[in-house]
Amino acid sequence: MTKILIVEDEESILVALGDNLKMEGYEVDSAVNGEEGLSMAKAGKYELIILDIMLPRMDGFEVCKRLRQAGRMTPILMLTAKSQEIDKVLGLELGADDYVTKPFSPRELLARVKALLRRSQQVREGVNETAFGDIEVDFKKYEVNKRGCPVYLTALEFSLLQFFVQNQGQVLSRDTILDAVWGKDVYIQPRTVDKHIAELRKKIEDDPSSPIHIIGVRGVGYKFSG
Repeated sequence: MTKILIVEDEESILVALGDNLKMEGYEVDSAVNGEEGLSMAKAGKYELIILDIMLPRMDGFEVCKRLRQAGRMTPILMLTAKSQEIDKVLGLELGADDYVTKPFSPRELLARVKALLRRSQQVREGVNETAFGDIEVDFKKYEVNKRGCPVYLTALEFSLLQFFVQNQGQVLSRDTILDAVWGKDVYIQPRTVDKHIAELRKKIEDDPSSPIHIIGVRGVGYKFSG
């Protein structure tokens, strides 16, 4: 059974989320503060973590950062009561895979959960290994090395990179990338693709402002060159 960890201090949200996920057949554990959530995330084998930003004892940003620094690549869906763009960008930079702004509908949340789990599964079942430039990638192990040094990608970034590798040389529109990586049942803005690709470029390109692997095609989308 798929195990999901919810880290949320608002009891009404925690209970509602847990009930909805259990009705969908998921096994659910929960934590009510950041320190507890970090400890459980490190100790348990979870397929997904739903992580609130505003938490007591350690905020969600710090939990996310420490998990990624520890090499834990479990997909992270962040919950935030803030609508400011900077909070979303910071979450992505620290390693979150997606975010939902409160208040959200159960339908939207479940769609995001299913999309993240599907992407994670696709990474495990897709291309096993690849290399380009100074980059070596093992998709099954969730490992990336640049000039022999580890590079830490989120689960979503792995999915993006894998999709580019599988479609090397093809010009891909934002809508095409959204449908393939996020899923057709998830309603987000096409510009979300740009944010995630910008973060991926920072990690694999020598000069993200002049990329040679993930190349923007004006007015259309992106193309991957190995």
